[in-house]
Amino acid sequence: MLKFKALCACVALVSAPVAIADELSDTGEFLDGVAAIVNEGVVLKTQLNEQLEIIRRNAGRQGLQLPPADILEEQVLERLIISEIQLQRAARIGLSVSDEMLNQSIAGIAAQNNVSFEEMPRLLAEDGVEYAEFRRSLREEITITQLRRIEVGQSINVTEREIEQCIADLEGNVVANSEYELSHILLTVPESATAEDVEEIEALANQVYAQIRNGADFRELAVRYSKGPSALEGGSLGWMQGQQVPTVFVDVLQDMGKGDVSAPIRAASSFHIVKVDDLRSAVQRSEINQAKVRHILVQPNQIIDDATAKQRLEDAIEKIRAGADFGEQAKLLSDDPGTANLGGDLGWAGPGVYAQEFEQAIANAEIGEVTEPFRSQFGWHILEVTDRRVYDNTEDLKQQNCIMRIRNSKLEEESQLWIQRLRDEAFVDKRI
Repeated sequence: MLKFKALCACVALVSAPVAIADELSDTGEFLDGVAAIVNEGVVLKTQLNEQLEIIRRNAGRQGLQLPPADILEEQVLERLIISEIQLQRAARIGLSVSDEMLNQSIAGIAAQNNVSFEEMPRLLAEDGVEYAEFRRSLREEITITQLRRIEVGQSINVTEREIEQCIADLEGNVVANSEYELSHILLTVPESATAEDVEEIEALANQVYAQIRNGADFRELAVRYSKGPSALEGGSLGWMQGQQVPTVFVDVLQDMGKGDVSAPIRAASSFHIVKVDDLRSAVQRSEINQAKVRHILVQPNQIIDDATAKQRLEDAIEKIRAGADFGEQAKLLSDDPGTANLGGDLGWAGPGVYAQEFEQAIANAEIGEVTEPFRSQFGWHILEVTDRRVYDNTEDLKQQNCIMRIRNSKLEEESQLWIQRLRDEAFVDKRI
């Protein structure tokens, strides 16, 4: 099965904003049945039926038992409503996804499947997916992701103490040295929930867990009960490194093996039931090639055109080769405010730090060699590689992974509360 098929199933649940007036006939009747009115938009029955068909088709391929038709219809409609609410909010703040950004995402999906961007329409068609619909759904999925980052992600902070505690907790931790393929069932606790409400949700979580212990299929229960984004795909979270596992799961995973299911885990605004579908050991140490670089940047402007900027650097190269100090030339010429007074020193850096043109120049340069002028989006550059080394960045990765784990855990919790608030504030009139 192609890797983008799961994505297709996911993004298919994103509904397009539909203006009510556009769906009226000359007599004022709706040309399409309305499943729900959502603020100033609607979810149409055709949208609902299309998503139900996709879910049923995918479930058939996976051998997954779906809940009764009325429950499934309610679940899918609610997903469409929540997506519509988010898309409306994105439109109100002027959030959009450019064709360039969309094409980059599709190119990434193509690369994951070892195919070219140009082959995507054909491969999608073989899976029964129209390319235009795929692009629309993916654009909306990206829009919603960006919206959540803006409205939820920007308010999330990770403290140094949290990072230090995370690293300490992971030292010698079985989870940190493993990779997991996980599935989970998420039961959310509304922000306004009373103590009785919480007890009811906890009781449901325990009931679901008991069914699993008695042999019920985890995926089927995820489809029926989970409020997570992957619920209709059986709750699958896919593979993740141990350091990427949400912090709320770490303690329980310590003693779990392949096929094990956790008892309900209480988080701030939710209960989780986690299943280890598979696990494997992970290599924790990492080394990268780094270069120590200094550079001179000349930026074209209204006074200095491209040719003049390039010529200034060529003149500097002649002086340096004649014995002038690179650092002094950087102080005199460089338009980089962060490094000019440092003699152009950029320090040590590995792959993925600089623009593509800059990294290519670093890769091709010998130690002590001053490059010919080259152009990037920032202007004209020359650079000198002063040293190279193999750097053990294991500790850096630990810190980065801890930051990501903490942010993701907080983001999941806050996103659920944010979505619930949007849903509570919206006008929704279900017509089925």
